[in-house]
Amino acid sequence: MNRKDSSLQSQNPISQAQNSVESAHNAVSQAQTHPNEQTIDQAKRSLEHAQTAVHQAMTSHNDQAVEMVQDMLSQEQQELLQVEDQYHSHQ
Repeated sequence: MNRKDSSLQSQNPISQAQNSVESAHNAVSQAQTHPNEQTIDQAKRSLEHAQTAVHQAMTSHNDQAVEMVQDMLSQEQQELLQVEDQYHSHQ
């Protein structure tokens, strides 16, 4: 097993959820700065992936770290909804 494989396996569900939410944040930011169908769709997919990761973290942990990650995800979801609303209102 190479180092990359072992580092991925050592990540716990909380850190995986945080990484997923950070990726979703990047995708939402891209949609905010360059709103179009492609960036909005990418942000939606990234948010769905993050939501799954947060759910998995919730089933294995029940603490404040999960709540924090879940709050971060909710914020990104709200920001994407605003981007979508603005994008569709200008078409």
